[in-house]
Amino acid sequence: MDDQRLVRVSKYLSRHLRHDPGRIGVELDPHGWVEVDTLLAAAAAHGFALTRRELELAVAGNDKQRFTLEDGRIRANQGHSVPVDLDLPVAVPPPYLYHGTVARHLAAIRAEGLRPMRRHHVHLSPDRATATRVGARRGRPVVLAVDAGTMHAAGHAFRVSVNGVWLVDAVPVAHLRFPG
Repeated sequence: MDDQRLVRVSKYLSRHLRHDPGRIGVELDPHGWVEVDTLLAAAAAHGFALTRRELELAVAGNDKQRFTLEDGRIRANQGHSVPVDLDLPVAVPPPYLYHGTVARHLAAIRAEGLRPMRRHHVHLSPDRATATRVGARRGRPVVLAVDAGTMHAAGHAFRVSVNGVWLVDAVPVAHLRFPG
């Protein structure tokens, strides 16, 4: 599968496994899973023919490891805007985590902290390099440090997805370190 097709398949999966499964008539179970055969049939019925091999290659080749294939089922690892319970255990975070954004969002972040917006959780990266890549998707990146250790000690629950993305309900301004 060429890179262009890989990107198209990944975006298609993200849209329908994270945000709009009903658009193609797919229903996710309470933990975000759907049978692969169900997904493939629904995609084909809605004009996006996809083979099992292409699906497997898209999952394995996704640089951010956004999806998990398990026991004939698939789900997105995080980033849902539809109701799902990923059933991730609470985890002890490292002292600092990082969030990549762009300058145009800084005023709102300084006023309100980090909020999940249309998603279930705020996504945090384990290192600055990853946060930089995340922020760069929307323009010139700005990386914020999150005092995760202090947040955890104060009772905030952190979870980590299978691809290493840290999830938390929100990050109050007091726990953010802005550059410069």
